[in-house]
Amino acid sequence: MATEATLINKDGFLFSIVEKNHYKLTFSMTNKNIVMSKIIDFGLIKLVYDLNSDVYEKINITKLNDNEIIAALLMKHFFEDLGLPQRFSFIHMRKIVEENRIIFHSQSIRSHRPEGMPDDSELMALQDLKCVCNIITPHLIDFNVDVIFDSNMSVPNFAEKMIGMILLKIFTRVKLFIENVRM
Repeated sequence: MATEATLINKDGFLFSIVEKNHYKLTFSMTNKNIVMSKIIDFGLIKLVYDLNSDVYEKINITKLNDNEIIAALLMKHFFEDLGLPQRFSFIHMRKIVEENRIIFHSQSIRSHRPEGMPDDSELMALQDLKCVCNIITPHLIDFNVDVIFDSNMSVPNFAEKMIGMILLKIFTRVKLFIENVRM
């Protein structure tokens, strides 16, 4: 049985490693001015990109239907000086709406490479990414994200905390934006 180890615990954002290639991210968002469940949709991916142009270089989202998208996201080349390749995500994401929660479930697409990705970039291969958005009240949502990378993808130990800091930056910006929306 794996022992979960905290990598970052700051400002309500908890990033931990469950076991090799399995990470967990938890945080909450509150806004008394809006019904939070109404904004928890695929548009959040575009918002993440728009608020984090220093993290993401390119994004392409194709809506398959109201509950499915294909998304390709190219990250900036953070670890170029260390000789590590630039990474991109290419995922099929499904949205499942239940009574008190919204679930986003994603897996990497491996059958082909998305257009427009640099030739020397590599897929950040996800075995499974599951984001459970628990609706606590109409104005409060708890997010629980499990990320499991493919077993053949290795995340160097030194990079784990750096990845956590990047995620902290991304989600802090999104959280501040959403928590300050006035309607």
